[in-house]
Amino acid sequence: MAERRSYERIADEYDEDSSLANGDSEAAVSLGLDQEERKRLWWRNGIINMVFILAWFFFSMTLSVYNKWMFAPDRFGFTWPLFVTTFQFLVQFGFAAGIRIVLPNTFKPKHNPNSRDYGTKVAPAAVATSLDIGLSNLSMKIITLSFYTMCKSSSLIFVLLFAFCFGHERFSYRLVGVILLISGGVFMMVATETQFVLLGFILVTSASALSGLRWSLTKTLMKDEKYGMENPAAVIFWMAPPMAISLCIVSMITEGWWTILSSHFFNTFWDIIKMSFFMFLPGLIAFCMVMSEYYIIQRAGVVPMSIAGMAKEVLTFSVAAWLFGDELTLLNFVGLAITVGGIGLFTYHKYKKSVETPEPFKSHHLEAHHQDEDAGAFSLGELDVEDNESTSSDAPREGNRSKNQASDILTVD
Repeated sequence: MAERRSYERIADEYDEDSSLANGDSEAAVSLGLDQEERKRLWWRNGIINMVFILAWFFFSMTLSVYNKWMFAPDRFGFTWPLFVTTFQFLVQFGFAAGIRIVLPNTFKPKHNPNSRDYGTKVAPAAVATSLDIGLSNLSMKIITLSFYTMCKSSSLIFVLLFAFCFGHERFSYRLVGVILLISGGVFMMVATETQFVLLGFILVTSASALSGLRWSLTKTLMKDEKYGMENPAAVIFWMAPPMAISLCIVSMITEGWWTILSSHFFNTFWDIIKMSFFMFLPGLIAFCMVMSEYYIIQRAGVVPMSIAGMAKEVLTFSVAAWLFGDELTLLNFVGLAITVGGIGLFTYHKYKKSVETPEPFKSHHLEAHHQDEDAGAFSLGELDVEDNESTSSDAPREGNRSKNQASDILTVD
């Protein structure tokens, strides 16, 4: 058992290292916190996480409604979403580079990914991210927001599947049941009598699968200091260029840039200025959204972030239904109630797990390490599942053991 420390000191350590961000009770006990202190820590962490989640909700809903307005043929009518998304990635890269220059102590880590890591770890995550976003935006041209949300609800299942594969989550029937309950609720919530669009279904389902893959890859990159991507601005800085390049190629092939640039949207100099602003604005919104997104991933993990994403989809759907006049049925309201109930069950389970006295601490990382010696680590290129433990150069190895163990604790049981 680690030496007993005050709640205030634990809170300070938490702000410096997000290893306790998921409020895991085993990590808290290993640091010497009693039940009351764990409750206080859980609520403190929950409030901080909620701030990032609300920011993510706001920017994401704003961007979804903006994209729907911009890409819909019967509204603004700029029907080339991949072109716009490519431009947004460049805007995000510019903001990330700028914030690293202005605040280097906070957003510019001392390490950078080497060429091999960049090609085998960063680039695959970036390509998966760009295709997820690009295919999602492309589908908005041909399907309704309700049908999109219904199909996108499957992303939570893919997130859980890849979290199991990459070792970010320990398999649990209870967790699987809650995920299926929430996904089913979202499906019912947006179920309509509209015609099934096969191409749109394929696009959104592919985006959902890529979403699960990219979050697990990104989580792996953010956990190891040697990649220099332990903060959101650094992640955007290193991932935005390959994201823009990969989506640019797809856009050129499927949309045709000559067709875009010769359209009436770019006829005059003022048309170009106007379109540049219309593409810059969602890039700024997307940057703020992604910063919030990565902070949630860093503090809470991929599955809680995805469940928060389902809550976001509920709000997005409700706002869009109000703005665009979609009619809601009894089935939609039942689905909404099931979704909210499932999210509540997950939150309650996480709270109980965080504050009740757990079994003696045991590092999952050590178990996974021994298993990997026999079975080999799951990888993409050279992407290892097992976490790379690192200790500070100015602290003894033993002094960091509890913190490293805490960072390996899984989000939910």
